[in-house]
This record gives sequence, structure tokens and C-alpha cells, in this order.
Amino acid sequence: MNDIDVKEMIFLTVGGLGLFLFGMGLMSDGLKKVAGQKLKSLLETLTKHRVFGVLVGMITTALIQSSSATTVMTVGFVNAGLLTLKQALSVVLGANIGTTITAAIVSSLAVFKITSYALPVVGIGFILTVLPKSQKWRSIGQIMIGFGILFLGIDYMKDAFGPLEDHAKVQNALIWLGDKPILAVLAGTLITMLLQSSSASIAMIQTLALTGAFGTDWPHVLRIAIPFILGDNIGTTITAQIAALQSSRNAKRAAMGHTFFNIIGVSYMIVLVYFHIYNNVVVKLSPYIIPFVAPWIKDTTLNQDTIMAYIFVSHFLFNVFNVIVFIPFIKVLEGVVIKIIPINEAERLQKPVVLEKHLLDTPVIALEQAEREIVRMAKMAQRAVRRAINGILTDDKKELAIVYEREDFVDMMQMEITSYLTALSRRVLSDEVSIELPVLLHAVNDLERVGDHAVNIAEVAQRKIDNKIKFSDSAVAEAEQLRVEIEQMFDRVIVSFEDGDIEQAKLALKNEANLNRMQMEFRRSHVERMSNSLCSAEAGLIFIDLVDNVEKIGDHLTNISQAMIGGLHWDGVKPKISKES
Repeated sequence: MNDIDVKEMIFLTVGGLGLFLFGMGLMSDGLKKVAGQKLKSLLETLTKHRVFGVLVGMITTALIQSSSATTVMTVGFVNAGLLTLKQALSVVLGANIGTTITAAIVSSLAVFKITSYALPVVGIGFILTVLPKSQKWRSIGQIMIGFGILFLGIDYMKDAFGPLEDHAKVQNALIWLGDKPILAVLAGTLITMLLQSSSASIAMIQTLALTGAFGTDWPHVLRIAIPFILGDNIGTTITAQIAALQSSRNAKRAAMGHTFFNIIGVSYMIVLVYFHIYNNVVVKLSPYIIPFVAPWIKDTTLNQDTIMAYIFVSHFLFNVFNVIVFIPFIKVLEGVVIKIIPINEAERLQKPVVLEKHLLDTPVIALEQAEREIVRMAKMAQRAVRRAINGILTDDKKELAIVYEREDFVDMMQMEITSYLTALSRRVLSDEVSIELPVLLHAVNDLERVGDHAVNIAEVAQRKIDNKIKFSDSAVAEAEQLRVEIEQMFDRVIVSFEDGDIEQAKLALKNEANLNRMQMEFRRSHVERMSNSLCSAEAGLIFIDLVDNVEKIGDHLTNISQAMIGGLHWDGVKPKISKES
């Protein structure tokens, strides 16, 4: 019997969990950068029908030998905005079938371990982030690093609980629990949660059965093993739940749907197990299924040589049956998880971009629809700037966290609106639409840059908070002036764009002139405060960063104002290029 080093187990678990979450974050960010509209369209096509979504999940899991990896990647796609909740649920249903292939392999062959390739993947990913000049390849490198670190984390968590697999007391407890189906399901759930691998826990049950740890009455051995296998299906969902901890609420719903799906399936199946109905079905069907997955097994009767294959069949049949039951109810499952994790105020603000593709054949209406979404994008960018300035003045980290959420949505809107307008440009357009379209594209890019400057302000605000830097009273007063001026300019630009009010656009240009004046005046007053020792050098640099970023935001809003004054034509007025461009 191996002794268990509790301290090592705790260290490996905590470290593995940290690596897992860090890798998940890197992978999700990389996906957002590199995937773009093409991958989203591909995924939408592949998962448009729930049956195809199930097939995608099944094939992916069968190839990489890890349902955890598939569900984690699916959560990452949802978090990156590349899959809807309904599409993700169909993929994780398929992952449950795909993971049974591992049990088939365990029946006769050594299981291929994807974690053995984690370090080379991290190394190659690092090279791609350093050597290529292309941002696309750097983003791919980031995805690879995140993917590798993620699996290193899983590997460490497996190692943390590895000694349990050979621990005699644990084995005795499993045998005792095997005759108590409900307790056995709970035990199987716990083991898989600890091992972070359904494949590992199933392999352990298969091995225990093969070695006679459950006795030699093989029908009874199968009856003991099945409840543990059912519990494994619940325990494996914890990986997706962990992956969703730092993800969007929609990603959390995808993970919750996976858990809900498996819990319901196990709940009705345990009744059949309790009355020995399910294991009798497995015994009768296994001789017909085993030859397809393990043709080298000549004797298909239930005995010591075939018990591992019979356990695979029990796992396979449960998941196939459960998927068949749930496929028609994916929409219902989606509604249930939304009830459990309801839509909050932030999500209502960030409702999906509504750009109907069938309206592209009516360019004038399509252009109006795009303009409405640009107005919404401008309002979201305004909220990001407002939160960023509030954060730097109040040292409130919650305000800064909201900035990043708003900026992510602004980036997503830029991608969606730009793709829509690009598709519109390929249609036969009137002269008026042809002239307005490039102006709108430029406005979208300006608003995306505004979001970037809001993040810049949030980052310097974070530096101010971390270093416990305080602004002088005069610096706070000047920052308040900047906030009032940029807020008013935003309001005027949005009204101008929304209502076609040229007078408001002209007033916005006056705000921009005021911002330019403030930038020069506040720089001079900053030098005076430095000379009079009224503020530290660090506080002065942060203040100047704030002033410069607000002024650059004014430059981008000026471009939109000029476009409105020209009737959404450049009308001889070139867009203003901000100093960082």
C-alpha cells in the first residue's frame, strides 16, 4: 500500500488548478484574436444543426481522447463569442459519446496521453509569439501556450491524486460501495472530480474489475462497476465548471448545461440499474458491439477476459441513449440553464449585434441597420471611457473591471459591423450608399480605438492603485474638467449620429478644441506642480497619460463629427489622425 503525501497532494492540486485557469485565459484570448469571422462562420456552419453539433463534439473528443479538452475548448469558444449557448450544448452532448472511445482503447491498448505533448506545444507556441512578425501567428502561438499550460495543469491535478488509484483502503471502499448504487454513483463522481479525468477513473474501474478486486462472479462484477461509471459522467463535468470560473456568464451556462445533462441522465438510469434492467441490456448487447470496437476479442461472452470491454459497452450505451433523449430538448436545456444563471444588467446592455443578412439585398435598409448598431457601439464606448475615468479618480477596481468588459464588446461589435458592411459593399449599390459606406467603416474603427484608449486609462489607473499614488487637489479638479468635456462631446456626437443633427456635430468640434487647449494648459500646470513639489513624478506621469488619452479620444470623435457635418461624406474634409496612429 502506498502512503499518501498530503502536502504534495495539496501543492500539486493548487498549482495545477492555477496553471489550468491561466492556460484557459491565454487560450480564450488567443482565440478571440486569431479566429475572427471566418472561424465563427465555420463553427456556425458545422454546429448549425444540433445533430451536426453532436457529431463535431463526438469526433473531436474521439480524436484528442479527452472529453475534458473538448468541453474546455467549447467553453473557450463560447467565452470568445464564437459559439452560441445552444450550439455549445450540442457539442458537449457529442463529447460524452466521444469520450467512451477511451474506454474502448483501455480495454486492450495503452491510452494515448495528450498531456505528454503539453511541453513541446508550449515551446512551439513561445517561438511563434517571439519570431514571426505576423500578429496572426503570434496569436496562434498564444493559443498553443494556453493549450499546453492548460493540459499541464490537468496533468498536475491528476498526479496529485494518482496515489489514490493504488491505495488498498480506497479499493476496499469501492468494492463495498459497489453494491450500493446511489453511493457508488456519488463515489464515482468524487473520484472523477479528484482525478480531473473521466478516462482515468473509468480505466481504474476497468482495471479493478479485471484483477478480480470486485470478485469473480462476472455478472455481479459488471453490476458493481456500472454505478461507478455513471458517477464518472457527472464528475467529468467539473472540468468545464472550473474552466468557466473566469469566463463569461454564457460560458458558465454551457458548463452548467453539461452538468445538468449528465445529472438528469444518471438520475433516470440509476433506477434501471437498481432493478438490474440496464446491466441485463448491456450483457445482451455487448456481444454485438464488441466485435466493432475490439475485433481481436474472439470470445464475446462475459468473463475475466472481456469484463473491460463490457464496462466500455455500458459507458457507451448510456451516453448514446442519453444524447438521443436530449437532442430534441436542447432548446429546453438552454432555457433551464438561463433560468439558473439569469441574464443580468450587463448582458442586457451587451445584447448580440442585430444585423440581418437577408437585408443586404436592400442596401438602404441594411445601411440604416448598421447605423443603429454604430450608435449602440458609440454608447458602449462612452460607458467604457466613463468607467475608466471614474476608476482613476476613485481608485475603484470594480470600475476598471467593467471597462475591460465594455471594451471586449466594442471589439466584437467592430468585427460584426465591419463584416456586415464589407458584405454590403459587394452588392450593387446606389451612389449615395457607396459614398456613405466607407465613412461608416471609418467611424467603426474610430470607436474601436476609443475603446482601446479607455483600456489605456484603466491600465494607468490600475498602476495608480497598485502603487498607492494620489493626485493633488488641483490635478483631481483638472481631471474632472476633462471628464465633463469628453462626456459632453460624446453626448453631442451620439445625438448627431442618431438624429442627423449637424448642429450637435459642430458643437462637438468645440469640445475637441477645448480638449486641445486643456491638454496644453494641464501639461503646463503639471510642470508647475512638479516644480513646487505638490505631486510626485509617478503621479505626474499617470496624470499626463490620462490627459493624452482623453485628447486622443476627442480626435476620434472629431472624425465622426466631421463625417456628420459632411452628410456622411468626407466632403473634402480628411479624417483627423490621432497622434498614436
